[in-house]
Amino acid sequence: MDRTYSDAIKALNSLQSNAAVVDAIRLSGRKLNRQAISEMIEWCRKIGYEPSDFNHLNPIHIAGTKGKGSTSAFISSILAQYLPSIAAFPHSGTLHKVGLFTSPHLRFVRERIRIDNTPLSEAAFASYFFQTWDRLEASAAAAGEPTNPCAKPVYFRFLTLMALHTYMSEGVDTAVVECGIGGEYDSTNILVRPTVTGITSLGIDHTHLLGNTIPEIAWHKAGVMKKGSVCYTVQQPEAAMAVLRERATERGSELRLVAQRHPQIVSGEVALGLAADFQKTNASLAVEIAAEHLRVLGLNNLDVKEKLPDEFVRGLEQVKWEGRCETRLEGPIGWHLDGGHTLESIIVAGEWYAERILTSRISPSDISSREAASVASTDPKERPPRILLFNQQTRAGLPLLKTLRGLLSDQLQEAHPFSHVIFCSNITFADSGFRPDLVSINVSEKVLEDLSVQKELAQGWEDIDGGGSEVFVVRTIEDAVEKARQIASSWTGGNAQRGGSTGEGDIKVLVTGSVHLIGGVLEVLATET
Repeated sequence: MDRTYSDAIKALNSLQSNAAVVDAIRLSGRKLNRQAISEMIEWCRKIGYEPSDFNHLNPIHIAGTKGKGSTSAFISSILAQYLPSIAAFPHSGTLHKVGLFTSPHLRFVRERIRIDNTPLSEAAFASYFFQTWDRLEASAAAAGEPTNPCAKPVYFRFLTLMALHTYMSEGVDTAVVECGIGGEYDSTNILVRPTVTGITSLGIDHTHLLGNTIPEIAWHKAGVMKKGSVCYTVQQPEAAMAVLRERATERGSELRLVAQRHPQIVSGEVALGLAADFQKTNASLAVEIAAEHLRVLGLNNLDVKEKLPDEFVRGLEQVKWEGRCETRLEGPIGWHLDGGHTLESIIVAGEWYAERILTSRISPSDISSREAASVASTDPKERPPRILLFNQQTRAGLPLLKTLRGLLSDQLQEAHPFSHVIFCSNITFADSGFRPDLVSINVSEKVLEDLSVQKELAQGWEDIDGGGSEVFVVRTIEDAVEKARQIASSWTGGNAQRGGSTGEGDIKVLVTGSVHLIGGVLEVLATET
């Protein structure tokens, strides 16, 4: 086997569970593997580590349903301001490299493993990938066990092992680690002594693994709590709070509630680097977690209650996190990107999109006299097109569409919030198929090719929208992007400008439904640029 980045991605993709296995798990009603942690500990030993070794990383462990990635990014961005290259850390030099492990990725797998907020290079990713791979093979060979991919940990477990190995090898002394699914039985929950833990907003997701109720899900998320470590959370439904309090007592962890947003964040004095109102909650939680971590490392006089230190302000304002309530401009087109794939997250995406529309009604951009005169109109025939670009590879997509349409109709006071709706699969390109980093074998090839899910969603949309929008089903993400451009070009008389724009695009395209879709759209836009 060669040892390039492409070779690493090909080998990693061989560790994915295929569609038949995933469907069998869903249909069987199996919950998360209660032996997952003991199995993960054994994998750790096979690559040369005991879980206690990772105490050297001073890990911060984050669980939750909504906002755990954004919260982790805020924390990492804040702590990076205390690196020696940026600021003189006043205590004992224990903060030199900050690791950030998150999932899923958007365009490149290496986005998941960051050091000082920068993804691993292709060369570094390949090196640490094959170091981990080789250690597993050597351990299996020594024990007389098989060395093929089926005898290795599955995709996410492997990446967790690789991230921890990378951070240990690179001398990382603070690692922000986001859970994959749940907490109690998550692959990341081999961390023995986190400096602090956090639980973001809870909602219903991964019900086939975590349960169907908020208390059940809260129980799993609380698994990150550890004896002697403080756990911060935001306001949750009372049923969830009761479970979190009970679990904190059981596990010897102090539960602290971040009941209100930080005043400087609420007032706008701190201009967050991530858009949308809900990020103020995530940022306020991140402030408390980052502060607690720094106190554990020795910065005892740190007070963030009223006035944030300059380092915190810079971290909150400079954070970058693609594909989460993000707008990208392309002439008259404004691509509004958010990977909302649960009922709670699709509501957040819808509220953000509605806010962008309502703001444009007040101060329309100056794209042309035609748009400037019509952008504020609520008459579908007079306003610029509004386009929904949607992907879900399961039939759970229809409730998301119903929720999104109902929310936008209420907030915009319009019966038909979109003029055009485009459904596509999660295949990236029309000619070359998936980008290797975006390959997903846990969806049936037949379902992808016959577009059965997309056709059902399209019919469902027409049923709930009553024919108020033009509906298209296309094969790939690239086809969907091109269809949106054709619609925009028709509106502007064929003069749509590719490239940057000094004003916000008045033809607002909401791209949502799955993280796979967001990554694919970003890849298509970047490839063409």
